[in-house]
Amino acid sequence: MFTIKTLNAIAQRGLDELPAETFRIDDSSDKPDAILVRSANLHDQELPDSLIAIARAGAGYNNIPVEECGDRGIVVFNTPGANANSVKELVVAGLLLSARDIQGGVSWARASAGDPDLAKLVEKEKRRFAGTEIMGKALGVVGLGAIGVIVANAAAAMGMRVLGLDPFISVESAWGLSRSVERAQSLEHLLANSDYVTLHVPLNESTRNMISTEQIASLKHGASILNFARGGLVDEVALLEVLTAGTVSRYVTDFPSNEVAGHPSVIPIPHLGASTAEAEENCAVMAARQVRDFLTDGTITNSVNFPECTLGSLKHERLLVGNRNIPNMVGQITTILANHSINILDLLNRHRGDLAYNIIDVAGEIPESAVDRLRAIEGVIFARTLRPA
Repeated sequence: MFTIKTLNAIAQRGLDELPAETFRIDDSSDKPDAILVRSANLHDQELPDSLIAIARAGAGYNNIPVEECGDRGIVVFNTPGANANSVKELVVAGLLLSARDIQGGVSWARASAGDPDLAKLVEKEKRRFAGTEIMGKALGVVGLGAIGVIVANAAAAMGMRVLGLDPFISVESAWGLSRSVERAQSLEHLLANSDYVTLHVPLNESTRNMISTEQIASLKHGASILNFARGGLVDEVALLEVLTAGTVSRYVTDFPSNEVAGHPSVIPIPHLGASTAEAEENCAVMAARQVRDFLTDGTITNSVNFPECTLGSLKHERLLVGNRNIPNMVGQITTILANHSINILDLLNRHRGDLAYNIIDVAGEIPESAVDRLRAIEGVIFARTLRPA
């Protein structure tokens, strides 16, 4: 029986993926095997020694101490793509809001409610809120992951010219991208040729303030910037200057701060990208399935610190070993198994950066003494066994 602790409200459809005969949901447990989390900050919490997995029901994982978890052998999962459609639809809404002064018109109409001449005033004042169509305009998409690809495709379907930039685009994303999307030569090329720029990259040291003074100087005059990825991607001090000057028309952000929220050219949205019932359910289901599969058969899918690794369903005794990615680890592991007369049926070894992971199926049972010797190998972070029911 595995104990699962939730630190935020996790959609019931996700929890239904954890059958009661194998999993116990206990939010008060101080010794959980796994944690399901959305926005709770784990940097400020002490992680129990029992913990072997954390699944974030969402794509971002800044609220999880990933490096510490890797050092301790805690596999961290996220759910890329589960909320992609929800974010995509809000990006499309952001495009329309930035192209046409819908907000200004709505505010004026509300303020004018009750005026006996409202119908006449509408016809007179509507020109104040006129905008432009997005059809035929150019959209630059920075980052072509799960969200960026479907944003690019949606924009192309609406008749926009789309430029895409992602030097690390995956084969899967490339297969899903519309053939009409043009490849930008560089960020500067994309900025100079786009009427709208939308950001879909993770926040890390290489992307922080990726839109700053130098990049803003490359922007096409009157362009709008949309940020539904992470607030730290844009240097807001530099952006405010060009918004006030009118060089940049609009900044639509899902991460409003005190610095930008009150500016008349900013459309601040209160982090609604994944705030749909469908997205919350999709994220919960994906997170729960990933934890379930890891705990029951050792499969790792969508981990942010350990490599992808799957050896199929559990049919034999299975050994799981996480270790530092250093020479002779597999040799030492297999030697110990051989010394205990344990026959290996199948073995899969994968690595990601400084960490490696092994799934090894064997004939018979692995004695605890062998597991203890494996744990004693310098560089081994964890070792555990699974047995078929």
